[in-house]
Amino acid sequence: MGLAFADGLVKSNTFKTSQITLTRRNIENLSVQKLQGYTTTTNNLEAVKNASIIVLAVLPQQLNGLLAEIKEGVDTKRHLIISVVTGVTCKDIKTHLSEEIQVVRAMPNTAISIGQSMTCITTDNAAQTNVDLTKQLFETVGSVVQINEELMSSATALCASGIAFFLRSIRAASQGGVEIGFHAEDALKMAVQTAKGAADLLLAHGSHPEHEIDKVTSPKGCTIAGLNEMEHNGFSAALIKGIKFAATKAAGLYKDTN
Repeated sequence: MGLAFADGLVKSNTFKTSQITLTRRNIENLSVQKLQGYTTTTNNLEAVKNASIIVLAVLPQQLNGLLAEIKEGVDTKRHLIISVVTGVTCKDIKTHLSEEIQVVRAMPNTAISIGQSMTCITTDNAAQTNVDLTKQLFETVGSVVQINEELMSSATALCASGIAFFLRSIRAASQGGVEIGFHAEDALKMAVQTAKGAADLLLAHGSHPEHEIDKVTSPKGCTIAGLNEMEHNGFSAALIKGIKFAATKAAGLYKDTN
């Protein structure tokens, strides 16, 4: 996610590669990025000292060790911390660094790599200027919504994990296409474009899904028959349950490491 965010910032001309430092334990995994002009290092403390914005993009179980590494170099008056670590609150980070450090949490999704992320942001103490800055950064790679922090695990399930849920729906639609006679490649292409069209309809019209559904359903027609068959087999209920379960899991990922 960190690499995707960096690439998005460069593609949007917000920053040059030379202005961004990337860190990784195995520096060889950043060889391509080094050739692209990014500054690369394994030294997290060094990277922090030379930055004004610190983006934390590690697994929850790696966070405490990382915070211990950089604590000495964190300047509460100069640094803004942006965390994309699942299940970690602003308070969790401040407990390890300083109560005065300004932290903004962000939850983007993998569509950030093509500038189409849905990112939710929140904070408990950051100045409005830093919140606005974070919003501007993520707006270069998609859409942004500011939410209350208690909803961040829910945002993780709906937006971050949601990418996988919608992709699985598209895969199922393409498999259905094969069942009714299309070759796999054609079925996938049709399913992908149909899904994109459905999403674009809602974005363009600002309408509710049911409003657009009504336009394509007619009495005794094939669409309503297909929809009812899906509901009889638990389509909506399964998706809702999956989102709720993912939200619960997201909330406990960091706690399970402590």
